[in-house]
Amino acid sequence: MLTTSYLLEAFRGEGVGHVFLVPGGLIDPFLPALADTAGITPVVAAHEAGAACMADGYARAGGRFGVCFAIGGPGITNMVTAVAAASTDSSPVVVVSGQVPTNWEGRGGFQDSSPAALNDVAVLQPITRSSLAVENIHLIHHHLRTSLTRMLAGSQGPVHLSLPLDIQKSDIQAPWQGMDESLYAPRFLDRHGIDRLWRLLVPQETAAAPVRILALAGAGVEKSGATEDLRAFAERFEIPVATTLRAKGVFPEDHRLSLGVFGYAGHRHAIEAILSDEVEILLVLGSGLSQRDTLFWDRRMLPSRALVQVDIDPQVIGRTWPTQVPMVGDCGRVLQVVMSYEYQIVQALAGSNGLRRAWLEQIRGIGPRHYDGENTASEATPLHPARVITELRRVMPRETVLVVDSGAHRAFCGHYWESYAPRSYISATNLGPMGWAIPAGIGAKAARPELPLAVVTGDGCMLMHGMEIQTAARYQIPVIFVVINNGALGNVWLRAVKEGPGAAALTELPVHDWAGFARSLGLQAATVTTPAELGPAFQAALAAGVPYLVDVHCDRSCSTPVSPFSQAKKEWMDED
Repeated sequence: MLTTSYLLEAFRGEGVGHVFLVPGGLIDPFLPALADTAGITPVVAAHEAGAACMADGYARAGGRFGVCFAIGGPGITNMVTAVAAASTDSSPVVVVSGQVPTNWEGRGGFQDSSPAALNDVAVLQPITRSSLAVENIHLIHHHLRTSLTRMLAGSQGPVHLSLPLDIQKSDIQAPWQGMDESLYAPRFLDRHGIDRLWRLLVPQETAAAPVRILALAGAGVEKSGATEDLRAFAERFEIPVATTLRAKGVFPEDHRLSLGVFGYAGHRHAIEAILSDEVEILLVLGSGLSQRDTLFWDRRMLPSRALVQVDIDPQVIGRTWPTQVPMVGDCGRVLQVVMSYEYQIVQALAGSNGLRRAWLEQIRGIGPRHYDGENTASEATPLHPARVITELRRVMPRETVLVVDSGAHRAFCGHYWESYAPRSYISATNLGPMGWAIPAGIGAKAARPELPLAVVTGDGCMLMHGMEIQTAARYQIPVIFVVINNGALGNVWLRAVKEGPGAAALTELPVHDWAGFARSLGLQAATVTTPAELGPAFQAALAAGVPYLVDVHCDRSCSTPVSPFSQAKKEWMDED
């Protein structure tokens, strides 16, 4: 079997059904294999960055990993930002690049980016979990298994394999031996930490047991598939649950115990409860407590008795603040063992459920969940983005996957869109490259074709990666693209306009006809300029069952619902 077929068979055996690429001379040997491998659908992107973003979206939505192909040299350098976004969000992606034959290396060959020349392997090393050159056919099996293991272990992330042309054309005798399923879902835990947690929750001494316990769920809950474990835990002990923006949806946002999002674009109930001095124990599940997950590392979120942090990556535990009960382990397994602890101790904690229910009612009495909620019914033209997101949520089915780009629209989506399931709200939250969501949404829809999917992006994002909508049209992947068209780089404009007209002008954009652009590439499209047109346009897009773009003309001057985050940022800067 040729190396090319061997790799594709291996990916198919690991549950990958789509791969994403831009063809080029250095991966020509893969083209016949891609055409002939049953069960693998190749998707040709407009740009290598788009192919990498598609693989990233595929991984995030599908829960396995994504695969993308490119030539070495310019193909790899085009992918760098997309690979870095996958790395910072711990998204498992395999990047396969083609390379000049081994006997050309370092001799001035066209597009030579081997270790003896430009060195693609070194270019990607800082932003991957592993970057390897396969320069001997006998290393294919070893390097592929090493790469997949490193991709899936601990804090997941992208890996890279560089394959010279002569290696691609070589024969491999031994069949691929599949990865053990435990690598995809490691279920280890710190039992000593579980004991410490229960001694804290139900003290044996004269100290009063804590009542006001709150859980903050991060992306680790999603990665461990622990949504049902978290729900069972919260309901058993009446514990309110907030999520980070990256983990939006891992706890249904219409659940009676949900406080919504804490941090950037967060909700009033989550923010005011966690920043109050009332929380006795804060149980952090699968969050590294980054800047956006902590409102600029606001120390007011530290509980009065103990911070408990559970994460599969020991490097993030205690990184932000000292942790009284650190637990290295899988979030789902930890919650399962906590629930199956000694009956009398579990019952003792449940004995204070009524007090926690009363506390939750007190939290809800603070005020509405949303900040600036009146904007969701705004009749203004140009349109208010809060109204746009509210109407989109009203039209789209409950199970809709929303893929969100970087810009002011991220804040409106995070705040006003409700998510009810894991992997249903997808965004590159740590690096945040503009335009990422357009191709990532295509990859996500390929992974979950049975679910309706919408991408919310902006006109600035469209200028960067808008050409990828032709990929959706070419393969008839029915993504609904919603463009918040406000003639500006929204978030940047909101800051620049305070500095004067000269600064603001540098962030303004021509108002393009994105609906016309979409039609020219084979999509159906509509333009919306009034609130009354929103619902019918979204309904038409949903009913069409084909790639569809809705160009919504919005007001760029609308403030984003991030007042607590902005205030925390100001206080942080003032302290510095």
